[in-house]
Amino acid sequence: MDRRQLLGSAAALLASQALSGPLGARGSKRPPNFIVILCDDLGYGDIEPTGGRRIPTPNLNRLAAQGLTFTDYYSPANVCTPSRAGLLTGRYPVRTGLGYQVIMQNDTRVLPQSEVTIAQALKPAGYVSGLFGKWHLGHTGDHWTPIAHGFDYFFGIPYSHDMAPLPLYTIDGDGPVREEKPDLTQLQQRFYAEAERFIERNASRPFFVELALSAPHLPEYPNKAFRGRAAVGSYGDVVAEIDDIVGRLLAKLKASKLDRDTVILFTSDNGPWFEGSAGGLRQRKGGGGYDGGYRVPLIAWAPGLIPAGRRTDAIAMGIDFLPTLCRLAGASLPQVELDGRDLTPVLDGSAARTPHDALLLFNNEDLVGIRTQRWKYVAFDYYRGHLISTDAKYPQLYDIAADSSESYSVADRYPEVLADMRARFAAARTRFAGFKKGVPAVFRDFTPPGLVKPD
Repeated sequence: MDRRQLLGSAAALLASQALSGPLGARGSKRPPNFIVILCDDLGYGDIEPTGGRRIPTPNLNRLAAQGLTFTDYYSPANVCTPSRAGLLTGRYPVRTGLGYQVIMQNDTRVLPQSEVTIAQALKPAGYVSGLFGKWHLGHTGDHWTPIAHGFDYFFGIPYSHDMAPLPLYTIDGDGPVREEKPDLTQLQQRFYAEAERFIERNASRPFFVELALSAPHLPEYPNKAFRGRAAVGSYGDVVAEIDDIVGRLLAKLKASKLDRDTVILFTSDNGPWFEGSAGGLRQRKGGGGYDGGYRVPLIAWAPGLIPAGRRTDAIAMGIDFLPTLCRLAGASLPQVELDGRDLTPVLDGSAARTPHDALLLFNNEDLVGIRTQRWKYVAFDYYRGHLISTDAKYPQLYDIAADSSESYSVADRYPEVLADMRARFAAARTRFAGFKKGVPAVFRDFTPPGLVKPD
């Protein structure tokens, strides 16, 4: 038996072992397909399953009714580049060298080749992978594309759609095709259409699709079919378009008889920016240690795998996607230190508790907060444009079970808990200090795109 046959046999054995538990009860002999729908800047309060009331989201309601809604899920960062790095690698973004801000047009940083993505981890188990939409993990050099990081197909843009120039790439084994000025009102529809074609072409084998929509990131470019759909303006129209895409995907999977063999994870890369709703959570995208920039929707859907109509407050983070999908696929974990944990016991209902002792919240490369199942400790936050330590004079300990808005610190009521959280924070800060790269040169006199500094 040659090496390829040996690896294939090992992957098949792992897959059969992975599917023998509660999540494998559907009776399928093939590993499940995975579709991650990653929205850009979608807030916790923008959709109905997580409390939104202003924008109708009937298809996401159906996804939640048939699946599992996480009420306490955190993106790996409060802005997109580090968040996407954390999701794909299963590691806190500071480890990857992409922990600071977002990659700009004149930024030469890329996801290091040493990092192992979900697509690479799944490949030995026979998966084919495609990324459709926004990449934002580098766009320079010879190894920036998703193809260099395990994906077999890429149709998308290199960064956010508010940045220019904005080429649209099609990249597979035959080399890149570059479209210079795509119609921005058609982007989300084109991302989905290409993802659907990829699903059709690979229906007979396990696949991993990342549908990385570039909406509802500002400015909004709703497709003409959705203009005026929502009462809250064009932001709501774009969310309605996202909801419609989810409905089309569900219909496609059912028509293709793939619905019983597919896991969908619907989420966002961080909280809302200047528009959108954080759902009563404190702060927004790019803020400091509070939840509004990090806590976002996560809906997990897999008929026959995930019991329908449940909600869980088990804390989770995007870094959990890689170990969870590897477990479901029967794929071996990468030989690197992972920070994510396997969520399958939470998904299948065999365990109600989170596999995490605590989640760490980073603002750029700085640790700013810690969340345990009940408690939240915030040590740093922004004041008048500067990240400052608040702990010495104003220790911030929040009982999230009683105060999800983080409005009232109970540090004086629970001194033992405060001491424990401070100790956790100090240990984690020491542990990750060596991974910090510092401020890249491109950010030393930085004005965000579309904004001007005051006189």
